[in-house]
Amino acid sequence: MTALQFVTPPPGLSPHTSFSLDEVDSAGGLYALTAADDPGVRLFAVDPGAVIDDYAPTLSDANVADLGLSEPADARVLVVARMTDEGIGVNLLAPVVINRRTGVAAQVILEGQDLPVRALLA
Repeated sequence: MTALQFVTPPPGLSPHTSFSLDEVDSAGGLYALTAADDPGVRLFAVDPGAVIDDYAPTLSDANVADLGLSEPADARVLVVARMTDEGIGVNLLAPVVINRRTGVAAQVILEGQDLPVRALLA
């Protein structure tokens, strides 16, 4: 388990900002983000490197500053996943970015990048 502190509540999960990040056993890059003070508040995220080729989002200077990132290796990127009637969908336009050193996190909206909000995994 990794403790995370979001700079603002993730969309739809207000007022929660403290979360735990837990890898889902035997799921190959799937994680559960669970509110620290309410285990019923949870979302799932996927390590994009495990399921998507060539996903390389570019963070704005404001995102980098908000997260206290000093170098690219400090950033861990996950994409929010959800079940749909068509399969598992991920949001590539608004990844969760985590500072590996501090646990500070944010779900950021990538500006000027032509990425889908709902991409189905093969």
